[in-house]
Amino acid sequence: MTSAFDVVTAALPGAEDRPGQREMASLVASAIADGRHLIVQAGTGTGKTLAYLVPAIEAGRRVVVATATKALQDQLGAKDLPFLTEALPGDFEFAVLKGRSNYVCLQRIRELSAVDDAAQTQLELGDMSQRARAELKRITAWMATTDTGDLADLPFAPSEATTRAITVGSDECPGRDRCPLGESCYAEGARRRAQAADVVVVNTYLYGLDVASEGAILPEHDVVVFDEAHGLEDIMSDTVGVQIAPGRFVTVGAAVRRILADPAIVAGVLDISDKLRSAIAPYAGQRLRLPYPVEINEVLVDARGRLDAAHKAVTAITPATDDAKQQRLRAQLMLGRSIEGIDIALGTAESAAVPARDQFVDFVSGTAEHPRLELAPLDVGPALRDGVWNQRTAILTSATIPTGLAVRVGLPPGSVDEADVGSPFDYPAHGLLYCPVTMPDPRDARYRDAVHEELAALITAAGGRTLALFTSWKAMDAAAQALKDRVDVPILTQRDLPKPALVKAFAADEATCLFATAGFFQGVDVPGSTLIQVVIDRLPFPRPDDPLLSARRELLGPAAFSQIDIPRASMMLAQAAGRLIRTATDRGVVAVLDRRLGTARYRWDIVNALPPMRRTRHRADVEAFLREITGD
Repeated sequence: MTSAFDVVTAALPGAEDRPGQREMASLVASAIADGRHLIVQAGTGTGKTLAYLVPAIEAGRRVVVATATKALQDQLGAKDLPFLTEALPGDFEFAVLKGRSNYVCLQRIRELSAVDDAAQTQLELGDMSQRARAELKRITAWMATTDTGDLADLPFAPSEATTRAITVGSDECPGRDRCPLGESCYAEGARRRAQAADVVVVNTYLYGLDVASEGAILPEHDVVVFDEAHGLEDIMSDTVGVQIAPGRFVTVGAAVRRILADPAIVAGVLDISDKLRSAIAPYAGQRLRLPYPVEINEVLVDARGRLDAAHKAVTAITPATDDAKQQRLRAQLMLGRSIEGIDIALGTAESAAVPARDQFVDFVSGTAEHPRLELAPLDVGPALRDGVWNQRTAILTSATIPTGLAVRVGLPPGSVDEADVGSPFDYPAHGLLYCPVTMPDPRDARYRDAVHEELAALITAAGGRTLALFTSWKAMDAAAQALKDRVDVPILTQRDLPKPALVKAFAADEATCLFATAGFFQGVDVPGSTLIQVVIDRLPFPRPDDPLLSARRELLGPAAFSQIDIPRASMMLAQAAGRLIRTATDRGVVAVLDRRLGTARYRWDIVNALPPMRRTRHRADVEAFLREITGD
């Protein structure tokens, strides 16, 4: 592996020796050879993608790489793996595989092209049917030029209504063998390429669906790499659990209407949406205890009956055409999955694959306008042990590995090695961590004004160039309002533009500041002098009333704060701090305006999770360092 790794790194533009990358590659090679799981923290700039790809490819094992973000998936498929096909001496094939709803469905396009009835067109394409028809025409023309059918390759962004109309999810697709266009299906083509590939890149959500379906989605593989592994537990909770969303029944009703000329049954399915929304909306953000409140239970029992009636009616009809057969099969699948979800919620599911009812946490997520009933597993460990750890070697890596990750994802004791290969960046020389311990406690009424005063001074010292991150939208809005007349630089907020456009606008102007919330703690990459300061308003502890976490806290008892809250706050703060230094020449300040980072008994658990920057409690030190960076 060493010679291959040397060849690859030597072929990189501006090749340089990175000891951490070399150490990680050696650890990955040993883990694969010995069949032991590996958790490795690799700080920003390590080059971790090559550090796991090269030894995995050289080992001659089929590997699946699961990433938590689309940006990294695209980087692997468009940059890193094509580079390795040229740089490595041997041959290997790679493929990028996404969920079915990421590809145009040829059968849906054929069905839509045949739609003449105005009411049916409205149902298929939504309120913006004229726009959707124009988009459908553009998509049809584009299909003559694409080999993949991947919506990400479209030269424009179609409306949500159009996207829903031209795609199908895994729970409504009949599969290649039962679809007349199965052989030419784009999604099936992607699966065939994945079956033949040595390296398959997926997102972690799709990998979770594969675990939940007992391996029905992905090809057999020897090694799995979970990149951005800090999010593994949460993503697996989503995929292994059950979601019952009101809007789902509008989609199911539309599928039934395509094949069944019975307005009463169709209306019965569509009505579930409003009834369910009304029943669960008052409980948004809350955990539900068993038995459910009467109004929710009654709606679910009623919905179960309506869906069952629709399923029987759809099954009883005899389709006259191949398209009608496909529409019937799709409706049957969607109805069956919806019935299964309700049966699990009601505790009447009879499948041996369904965990015991007391192993779920029930809660209503989303908002009162868009609520969802969710059943998440208390512990994702059993599903991962059966579906992953006992079947193949796993490499878990991230720039920030939360404490206790191995336990929380159920890695068998004694089967995993853990390592931290550091970062090539000179954090002590290039970074300064500032915590003003004289600030009021975050629960103090004076705290908000103190944050605004500190922000104004820090932004002025940096000449803009600041990413300010807040743990709530309310705090962000208040700060933006208070500072717009107190500083002489432009302030953008997360409300102004979509994230990609917002980051681009921020990066384009050194004087600009960007105020944002938790969604920007990750995935913001602005190297250079545009960003020399990251300010975080308070320690990002998870909400104490989070339904899933509160249930897990109950299980852990007194140990919950140290095993759940501190690791999550540490990981989020480290992710936020990681926005600052993105290259070897970047310099700047991370300011945490929460005195607890400098005074609380648990402070070192959090500080030690951050990059090893110099530390100060004095604003004068920060102002002097910023003057040194800016030359002012």
